[in-house]
Amino acid sequence: MLYISGARLVADEQVRIASTKIDGIGPKKAIQVRYRLGISGNIKIKELTKYQIDQMEQMIGQDHVVHWELKRGERADIERLISISCYRGIRHQDGSPLRGQRTHTNARTCRKRIRK
Repeated sequence: MLYISGARLVADEQVRIASTKIDGIGPKKAIQVRYRLGISGNIKIKELTKYQIDQMEQMIGQDHVVHWELKRGERADIERLISISCYRGIRHQDGSPLRGQRTHTNARTCRKRIRK
């Protein structure tokens, strides 16, 4: 078991697949990181050396917005929408669907908190 940027990576998975478990790293960025480090395509996490793991962690932390930084940015965006009282901000505040979904018969989980 290995932790990089707050994500638990399974030792038996390939590097490109396991690194997509990190918040903010998708398939393309995972391949890009692997290529820049010179790691083979089908090497597994458990076969990486300590030096390669440190390099990978450093590169991800340096070049990409991941985990808590990403979540903090999302929260700041929502707070900005709420503070300017736009439609999406009001819907966030109410806990209602934002993107025009039907609320008469759906969105039960959102409306359950409002009713009680």
